[in-house]
Amino acid sequence: MTNSFAARANARTVPMTPLTAGSLEAWLKKQPEGIAGWVRAAGFKASPGATLLLPGTNKKNPISGALVGVSGDDDIWSWAAASDKLPEGRYKFAREPKAATANRAALGWGLAAYKFTRYKGKLGARPEMVWPSNADRSAVEGTVDGTFLTRDLINTPASDMGPEELADAAKKLARQFKGTCSVVVGDDLLKKNFPAIHAVGRASPRAPRLIDLKWGKSSDPKVTLVGKGVCFDTGGLDLKGAGGMLLMKKDMGGAAHVLGLAHMIMTAKLKVRLRVLIPAVENSVSGNAYRPMDVIPTRKGLTVEIGNTDAEGRVVLSDALDLAASEKPAVILDFATLTGAARIALGPSLPAMFTNDDSLANAFMKCGAAADDPVWRMPLWQPYRKYIEPDIADLSNTGKIPQGGSITAALFLESFVEDTIPWAHFDIMAWNSSSTPGKPEGGEAMAMRAAFDVIAKNYAK
Repeated sequence: MTNSFAARANARTVPMTPLTAGSLEAWLKKQPEGIAGWVRAAGFKASPGATLLLPGTNKKNPISGALVGVSGDDDIWSWAAASDKLPEGRYKFAREPKAATANRAALGWGLAAYKFTRYKGKLGARPEMVWPSNADRSAVEGTVDGTFLTRDLINTPASDMGPEELADAAKKLARQFKGTCSVVVGDDLLKKNFPAIHAVGRASPRAPRLIDLKWGKSSDPKVTLVGKGVCFDTGGLDLKGAGGMLLMKKDMGGAAHVLGLAHMIMTAKLKVRLRVLIPAVENSVSGNAYRPMDVIPTRKGLTVEIGNTDAEGRVVLSDALDLAASEKPAVILDFATLTGAARIALGPSLPAMFTNDDSLANAFMKCGAAADDPVWRMPLWQPYRKYIEPDIADLSNTGKIPQGGSITAALFLESFVEDTIPWAHFDIMAWNSSSTPGKPEGGEAMAMRAAFDVIAKNYAK
């Protein structure tokens, strides 16, 4: 957990008052003339994320309080902005807020403290928030720590986050929460019938593998998470250009998401039997790389014609999804940095969600909106299935037309999940191209808080 929180107040703790633009004037009318004049002279309008320190009465008490502009009781990101803007010191709520508001404020405050320091710098001194008395500290810490884990994994360069290192991160997580983690490596993938994962990853000297983390009681509802773990994507023989390759350390963002989400689930001790499956590979170029127009087998028995070696994510996910479906869990969620088409349709910050279950879709839309972690449902448009059905194999990993790429990719994945199992696929960016309060430039968790709430409310005992 970060250094952004304090257990208790001290003599110099500064009280914070959250105000909306609409409530500012009524608050000012109740203040002494000197304070009201100070606020007006400073031009403080209580716009979301704005802060203003209030003067004290003497040298021993130079600051009497702080104002924080918020959009409302459910605001998260204005508190992240306040955490960035306020000077070092200790702060508390002037009046204890209701529990939901306290949780959101603490969450925003905590998320703003993230900094990736593995190679440069260290965490500097930051303002501290005294934990609100009615905040759920365990829940907030679980969310912040899970998010930081996801960000750290994505931000780590591929030189230090290959398939083996990703497996090590999963093993560490399993040990932390007394789960188990097994890994199938290299040619053993063929022996264990994971041919698609092996085909994509075999060209790299860093052996491909399937990571399998399990936690919880076998009698509890089965929740299975699948994450794309392409630790670096050159594009394979259909080689990317320099620009396209630049951010490919984040192509294991789906794996980072399911590990971060698993951290949240296990911290909260949700009554589920959790399984996390990650096909971890590096899509490289060598003499034994898989080729365009190769036909490769999958665990399910379906054959896949390779239209483009740069559409490798759906290929490795096919084996993992088939394994996930084999034990018929209550729900399967997969996360993947899968297509540029999803980003063209929805932009970088709104994850595309595809699902075969209307109830699951409604739950995600509701929980995503409530948690300020939105998703947008996209169609599994069955008439487009013809575009991924080649003449010489069961499926193609690319569509026959350039349009609708995120839909045809989702239809490909759907082929490996039985339609009786509720399943949702999230096509995510997993990256902030610029910094905003609580969301620094770099790796980012998307739809993870929404997924936790859906699981907690709909699948945990």
